[in-house]
Amino acid sequence: MKTIAVIDDDVHIGNLLEEILTGAGYGVLRAYSGTEAVLLLDRCRPDLVLLDLMLPGMSGEAVLPRIRNVPVIALSAKADVQDKVRLLLGGAVDYITKPFDTEELLARIQVQLRRAGAAEDAEVLRAGDLQLDTAIHAVRVNDGVVHLTRTEYAILKLLMRNPGQVVARSMILDRICADTPDCTENSLRQHISNLRRKLREAGGREYIEAVWGIGFRLIPGERMES
Repeated sequence: MKTIAVIDDDVHIGNLLEEILTGAGYGVLRAYSGTEAVLLLDRCRPDLVLLDLMLPGMSGEAVLPRIRNVPVIALSAKADVQDKVRLLLGGAVDYITKPFDTEELLARIQVQLRRAGAAEDAEVLRAGDLQLDTAIHAVRVNDGVVHLTRTEYAILKLLMRNPGQVVARSMILDRICADTPDCTENSLRQHISNLRRKLREAGGREYIEAVWGIGFRLIPGERMES
């Protein structure tokens, strides 16, 4: 399931967007101010962000450059061409003027998610001596190939896309369910245990840390690149 963050201080519009998105099969995260949005995006990585510009405290324009590696569609009542140009140059992938048409909004979201998925096909994630190539589903430690199951690979990819961050068990299950529908809450612990063992045997150290009562995180190594 793809997850979309709705950042809008208007509760009515936010509720409407959540209803539209959940009805279309998306998971939804909510934030009601610029500051809350930054905190939310520090904790988790949605697949796309719908960003209102007129936010209390930190404006949408101020939040935009702090959103990295996630497509952002800006929402605003402003229809001026210069506003659109400024936002597109500032990092937004698209711009929708309020009030919006539901079918157009869903179509634009689908287009951006498709583009993001195509970009991920050629993505190589690195953390120190650990490397994951999404194009060929290959994992290496130093120069050696680590053979992972489909579920182990999906878990590692999620953790590597959120380096140093604790990813909750519930989020792991939600984010990998499309790739590995057979993974359940009961089996997740064993999948992660097997993954940690394989990486430890290949690299001689721990790569994944269990955070008691919350979830798991990739142990920080060198700076993450892609």
